[in-house]
Amino acid sequence: MNKRIYLCLAHMSGEEQKYIKEAFDTNWVVPLGPNVNAFEEDLERFVGEGKKVVALSAGTAAVHLALIACGVQAGDEVLVQSFTFCASSNPVTYLGATPVFVDSEADTWNMDPVLLERAILDRMSVTGRKPKAIIPVYLYGMPGRIEEIMAVAEKYGIPVIEDAAEGLGSRYDGRVCGTFGRYGVLSFNGNKMITTSGGGALVCPDEESKRRVMFYATQARESYPYYQHEEIGYNYRMSNICAGIGRGQMTVLEEHIAHHRHVCRLYKELLSGVEGIVLHENPTPRQDSNYWLNTVLLDEHLHVKGEERAYAEVVHGAVGGAAGVTHQASSAHTSCEPNRNVEAMRLALDAAGIESRPLWKPMHLQPVFRNSPAYTNGVSESLFRRGLCLPSGPCVTDEDVAYIVEQIKANIN
Repeated sequence: MNKRIYLCLAHMSGEEQKYIKEAFDTNWVVPLGPNVNAFEEDLERFVGEGKKVVALSAGTAAVHLALIACGVQAGDEVLVQSFTFCASSNPVTYLGATPVFVDSEADTWNMDPVLLERAILDRMSVTGRKPKAIIPVYLYGMPGRIEEIMAVAEKYGIPVIEDAAEGLGSRYDGRVCGTFGRYGVLSFNGNKMITTSGGGALVCPDEESKRRVMFYATQARESYPYYQHEEIGYNYRMSNICAGIGRGQMTVLEEHIAHHRHVCRLYKELLSGVEGIVLHENPTPRQDSNYWLNTVLLDEHLHVKGEERAYAEVVHGAVGGAAGVTHQASSAHTSCEPNRNVEAMRLALDAAGIESRPLWKPMHLQPVFRNSPAYTNGVSESLFRRGLCLPSGPCVTDEDVAYIVEQIKANIN
């Protein structure tokens, strides 16, 4: 192999150029326009359930605006799934509220509804108030136990914001993820199921909610002939150019979902019989994951070549070539990290031209959230120590999957 196999990159279709050219030809090079409206309509048809959609600059912006729409303010608490990326919890802090982390259950790896109810009751006992919102996540595209989560939320009258950033096209009982709660969050980052180069969207319950979210997303302007602001707003609207890319991407969304599921079936077939490695799959027929990222767990007793050299050096730069700037790590170790065999496998795959990454480090283990309350059961920490994400994107071929599994097997002692 002389090429690099990346974890997950959205594949661009030929339709984008048509819509982008149209935007330039009509001079709609702004954060509104025909492409934005049409992209929202495409998404509304896809998610169904009578939902309305607002196209935004990022999935993180969608979380932020959903919290505002749910009335979250400084001093409030929001229950957030711990096992996920920081974009689910960071917007809580933007508002001066406190994220309260809830651990996962072992089947779907998502928010544990039993632990969720325990957390609600305890927070009410400690603070005398109910948390203002609940944010479950569809980790790596896997639908959680959303029906049970919604039952708990409804019992205590707390709105649910579904973070379906990784779950576009995933379904629970045939229903599109992101349509169960009061709001649903979608992401079109460059590594998601479809991309607008960046961007996201908020799934809203009705037209009135959509108009209110759009008000905050466009700097909260009052209807005067001059700029009058009575509330704080944000510059979160998606551009007409990015929405043009999104319109083109919608034409290949089902194709992308089918490909990710096909890649999962290949991993299952080729990893069958490999002792000590387990592929994460739909635990019940109710879950229908898009398999945004295919993930495996390595048994802690599995021996991988090069274990003795794992964590021997401090990492320079961002693993996986992530965009942006990272601080230089001060140590090769943290208080909680993947097992040595997982890191050894990551390094071995990297040397073979294959990008892989550990699972998300739970938020309750992140130093920045060390003072936030957390309700844990050990599940997410155990998964983080044992898990690895494998290449899964639209550009990953059958031959690539065969090569990846071949390298995995070759590095097992």
